[in-house]
Amino acid sequence: MTNRNPLLPDRHPQQDFFVCDIVDAAIKGDMASMEHPVFSLMTKPDMTVRNYQNGDKFLRASPSAKGLATVHDRDILIYCISQCVAARNEGKEPSAKLKINAYEMLKATNRQTSGRGYDLLEDTLRRLQGTQIETNIKQGSKARISGFSLIDRYDIVRETLDGRMLDLEITLSDWVTESIKNNHVLTLSPTYFQLRKPLERRLYEIARKHCGKQPKWEIGLEKLKEKAGSLSTEKEFKRMLSKVITDNLTHKHMPDYTFELADHKLIVRPIRSAPTQSYLPPLSSDTYEEARKYASGWDIRVLESEWRNWVTTKQIKIRNADTDFISFCKKRGPYKQEELF
Repeated sequence: MTNRNPLLPDRHPQQDFFVCDIVDAAIKGDMASMEHPVFSLMTKPDMTVRNYQNGDKFLRASPSAKGLATVHDRDILIYCISQCVAARNEGKEPSAKLKINAYEMLKATNRQTSGRGYDLLEDTLRRLQGTQIETNIKQGSKARISGFSLIDRYDIVRETLDGRMLDLEITLSDWVTESIKNNHVLTLSPTYFQLRKPLERRLYEIARKHCGKQPKWEIGLEKLKEKAGSLSTEKEFKRMLSKVITDNLTHKHMPDYTFELADHKLIVRPIRSAPTQSYLPPLSSDTYEEARKYASGWDIRVLESEWRNWVTTKQIKIRNADTDFISFCKKRGPYKQEELF
């Protein structure tokens, strides 16, 4: 077990058009919950009332009967925020009320689609709706003390014959919708959904919010422990942090950033992509026509964007862009709607 890959497996490598469209539109998270410890790091029910103070900003999280909303529960909010931002980018008016196919959401967030996956999703919804947040941290221009749930309500509007949820409606809180309206969101790496440990996810969120594209950013361990929302002792927190950093040196599983411990501080640096593939030329019209034959039913432009991102991220050397894209489409194959019953 000591050599286990820190990343969760990519459970759904052949994603359907709807999910690919969301990923292509970029996974988004709200800045406030990336900067501040809104979510619990615990994997077991956390019944602790959490209090956080940072200067004149405060946050109190009170648990539901199922415990506090966790870092992994945040997947669902990220999915909803991504949907809203994608709709806005297409010129549509985002709505706080979203109708969502449960299966597609589970796939998009790299969750299990077994019966247990649906049970865990219901528990997630209960914690998101039941956790009460009190804070003066603003998402827009208004500074006020507010009390709210992370989602106002959820409704399971359709089920399969065996009682498994199929469609659901989620109503986001004003606090979350304000972040979307004011564009207080940041793009996250798709690998985020594969990060196994809650602390890994929090480290990435904090790095994404504070380091961004700066050459270097550093923070004291005491301050980091507060921002992460850890209730561990300083000694234990440093041990867990060291384990994440050591694992990353071996597996390089943490996206976008490197992490280093020095003099009771965490030093964060962005990963600089090597210029192995600086330019991918436009594809010919004949290439699009041929690609459609092999990947019928897919939006070919979405596949192209996914292919370009894959080539750039993996730093793959391409000799002939047209030939490589056609091979990519051959492997993807025709679009097939998976059975939900």
